Amino acid sequence: MATGQLFSRTTQALFYNYKQLPIQRMLDFDFLCGRETPSVAGIINPGAEGFQKLFFGQEEIAIPVHSAIEAACAAHPTADVFINFASFRSAAASSMTALKQPTIRVVAIIAEGVPELDTKQLIAYAKANNKVVIGPATVGGIQAGAFKIGDTAGTIDNIIQCKLYRPGSVGFVSKSGGMSNELYNTIARVTDGLYEGIAIGGDVFPGSTLSDHILRFNNIPQIKMMVVLGELGGRDEYSLVEALKQGKVNKPVVAWVSGTCARLFKSEVQFGHAGAKSGGEMESAQAKNQALRDAGAVVPTSFEAFETAIKETFEKLVEEGKITPVKEVKPPMIPEDLSSAIKSGKVRAPTNIISTISDDRGEEPCYAGVPMSSIVEQGYGVGDVISLLWFKRSLPRYCTQFIEICIMLCADHGPCVPGAHNTIVTARAGKDLVSSLVSGLLTIGPGFGGAIDDAARYFKDACERGLTPYEFVESMKKKGIRVPGIGHRMKRGDNKDKRVEQLQRYGRTNFPSVKYMEYAVTVETYTLSKANNLALNVDGAIGCLFLDLLAGSGMFTKQEIDEIIEIGYLNGLFVVARSIGLIGHTFDQKRLKQPLYRHPWEDVLYTK
Repeated sequence: MATGQLFSRTTQALFYNYKQLPIQRMLDFDFLCGRETPSVAGIINPGAEGFQKLFFGQEEIAIPVHSAIEAACAAHPTADVFINFASFRSAAASSMTALKQPTIRVVAIIAEGVPELDTKQLIAYAKANNKVVIGPATVGGIQAGAFKIGDTAGTIDNIIQCKLYRPGSVGFVSKSGGMSNELYNTIARVTDGLYEGIAIGGDVFPGSTLSDHILRFNNIPQIKMMVVLGELGGRDEYSLVEALKQGKVNKPVVAWVSGTCARLFKSEVQFGHAGAKSGGEMESAQAKNQALRDAGAVVPTSFEAFETAIKETFEKLVEEGKITPVKEVKPPMIPEDLSSAIKSGKVRAPTNIISTISDDRGEEPCYAGVPMSSIVEQGYGVGDVISLLWFKRSLPRYCTQFIEICIMLCADHGPCVPGAHNTIVTARAGKDLVSSLVSGLLTIGPGFGGAIDDAARYFKDACERGLTPYEFVESMKKKGIRVPGIGHRMKRGDNKDKRVEQLQRYGRTNFPSVKYMEYAVTVETYTLSKANNLALNVDGAIGCLFLDLLAGSGMFTKQEIDEIIEIGYLNGLFVVARSIGLIGHTFDQKRLKQPLYRHPWEDVLYTK
């Protein structure tokens, strides 16, 4: 067992099994104490490597993450404390591995319920190699103003209240971590504060004992008095009794063993810790308190009088000139985490993204306020989902069915169109699905797919301005612009596109009004008089009927309709539809195991 200080303002630790909150509390304590370097040198998270972002005051820092204890110790040779947050199943093995590393001096085991045989082996190895084990079943320990283990002393507010950001004159040791927090507060109220505090852990066999730490405190000049909180069960306190009797401790010890109420129960009582169970009269709280009192410790008559005993002992040392009370200092303010500050209403943080179409924060995702379960239970289709996510409202069934028809009609136009060609070439080059799909989608524009948007835009403008087909077509000709939605490489006036006829039939049957489509038909009549291939194509039919959908449904204002056309909703409809076909072409090429595509020489005109 060590004979002096375990920690200092430069002590660094390795943290096993990543836990964000206790690590951040350690770093906040470091900042509070004015440390220049963080006390956590590295994190060991089996199976993971990289960095973990945390805060050191207002500065965000990256702490290295290692997958193995040996690698972490090699990377951080100055880190001599190992804080083990492993479960009770693996705590012993990882602790033993840490103890065997030459750089590690102190191992703190947080888990409770570590098998006793394993604990005994850890203790034996530590003693044989002059190392220290704190725990199992411990919150750890703290040296005020210097270093703390994990969650020791609780929240920053409690640490400040207990004045643990600067050293005092009292050494404290206890079996209980929870009661340690209580006593830190008591010590801060009636003395100049804590110098070091250790919770040895509540298991039957602690890695280090009360007397181990009292003897160590006795050798630390800054510690002028010691406070001990024991409990019924076990005989650890008697080793302290012997040390007092043998004169090994020459500083005042104020002690209390809790559990005196056990005698009030008729049957045997098991208190919170595994070791807090009396195994006979000698292990009772009363017997231990009397033995400590007889050995020279200051032992009050009750726990309620414990605070008074600590206060009187401290004041006596001050009167004797053995203690010069530490001057108070004002600690820096720890920045509050944004999430907790927002929750408490202390700050107003602007958001970075606005979403009005979906929300996944509740019990189930919602599309435009409609729960996912309702979408499924009410038999909504793809058109309904598009109406919710694009238009933020539930459109009538004839509208959503029209959207679905458009998607089906535009899903694929064969392997030779630009998008499908690019997708096929990319898939045959061995690329993945997303890459193949994107290569096809990137060809969508004014010459491929974009005609739907332009058809709607130009036909809407001409119709609303009351232009005759002649005026519309000729004005476009003067501008050097072909009328979008008119013309086809294969279809003619006497061999019209059946998809166009189907869309027109659906619109005339289901839409309240088809004025834009009928206007497009009059334009088609004029263009066919000029050339037999200038027929209304599927892009033009979709564009005009979509205008009729928006205007005839009565669910959109004129301003909303203008915005929808300007933003490019119709192009979006083409992207959704064509993605189905492009994905199909990708799967087709993969399934057929087609080799790399190379364009044939004979299809290229080589010129100088």
